[in-house]
Amino acid sequence: MENVLRFEHPEYLYGLIIIPLLIIIYILIRLRQDKIFKRFAEVEMRDYLVPQRSGRRNVCKFVVFLLMIACLILGLANLQSGSKMEEVKREGIDLYIAVDVSNSMNAQDIVPSRLDRSKQAINKLIGDLQGDRLGVIVFAEKAFVQLPITTDYGAAKMFLSSVNTSSVASQGTAIGEAIALAMKSFPEDERSKAVIIISDGEDHENDAAMSAAKEAAKKGIKIYTIGMGLPDGAPIPEYNQYGRMVGYKKDKSGNTIVTRLDENMLRCIADAGGGMYVRANNSNVGLEKIYEDISKMDKTEIETQVFTDYEDQFQWFVGTAIILLLVLIFMSSGKKAWETKFNIFERKG
Repeated sequence: MENVLRFEHPEYLYGLIIIPLLIIIYILIRLRQDKIFKRFAEVEMRDYLVPQRSGRRNVCKFVVFLLMIACLILGLANLQSGSKMEEVKREGIDLYIAVDVSNSMNAQDIVPSRLDRSKQAINKLIGDLQGDRLGVIVFAEKAFVQLPITTDYGAAKMFLSSVNTSSVASQGTAIGEAIALAMKSFPEDERSKAVIIISDGEDHENDAAMSAAKEAAKKGIKIYTIGMGLPDGAPIPEYNQYGRMVGYKKDKSGNTIVTRLDENMLRCIADAGGGMYVRANNSNVGLEKIYEDISKMDKTEIETQVFTDYEDQFQWFVGTAIILLLVLIFMSSGKKAWETKFNIFERKG
C-alpha cells in the first residue's frame, strides 16, 4: 500500500507567509543601506572602503535563515505518513453544509464576523463527527462544491479553513442553487441525507430557494437553516488588499449599507425542507442543536477504508533546521582570513 502524507496541524502552514514578508523587508533594508552609503561614496567603492564586507555572504546567510524558518514551520505542522489501512464499518448519514460567502457575511454583529463564527462552529462539529460523511458547499451568486462528501475529517477542516468571501467571485445569495447542487452531489445510495444552510438569508430569489427545498424534501433530503446575524443588522466592512478594514460598504448615494437577517425566509425554507430553523447569536451558533436533530435520522452502515496508523516525520525538518542553524553560526558577515585562499563567496574572473 502506498504511503499517504498529511499534516497533523495544517493550520501552522499559514506561518509560511512570513517568508515573502522577510524577503521584502530584507530587500528594503539593502536598498536603504545602499542609499545611506551613496551619501559618502560611490557604491562601486564599497569593496575598497569596507574590505571585510561580503555582499554574497550576507545573501547566503539570509537564504539559509529563510530555509531554517521554513523547516521549523513544517516541523510544527508535523508531516505524517500513513501506510496501514484497515476496513472499518461506520454508521452515519450524509451531510452537506452550505456556507454563504457573500460580502454581507463579513458583518460583525456576530463576532468576530458572521462567516468566521460559522467556520468556528463547523470546525467544532467536524471534531465531534463519528461515522457521518461530510461535504462543504460555498455559495454567493453561484454555488460550488468546496469539498465532496468524505469521511476524511482532517481534509474537511483544511478545506474549511480556506473558505472566505473571495471564494466566489460574483456577489449574491443563491440558496436555491446551493440546495440543488447538494441534491446533485450526494452519492446515490440509501443513506439518510441532510443539508444545513448557514446564511444571513438575504436572498433575492426566494421562490427558487423554496422550490429547491420542497424538491429536496420529496427526495427524502432534509433542509436545515441557520440564521447568521442579529435583527438590528450591521454594516458590511470593506478591506484593502492587505486585509485591513478601510471602512464600510456604501450605496450609490453614499449611505452606509446595513445588512439584516432575513429570518422569515430562512424559516420558510427549513419548513419546506422538513427540517428546522435556528437563529445564531454571539454565544451559540445553533449547529449542535441542528445536528442533534439530524442524529435522530436513520443511520446506514457502510464499509470504508481508513488509515489507522501514521508515523511522524517532523524530526527530519527539525533536524534540518538545527543543521542550518549551525551553518548560520559558522557564517559571519565579515571575511575570514582563510577564505581568501578559496574565494568561496567572490566572483571569479
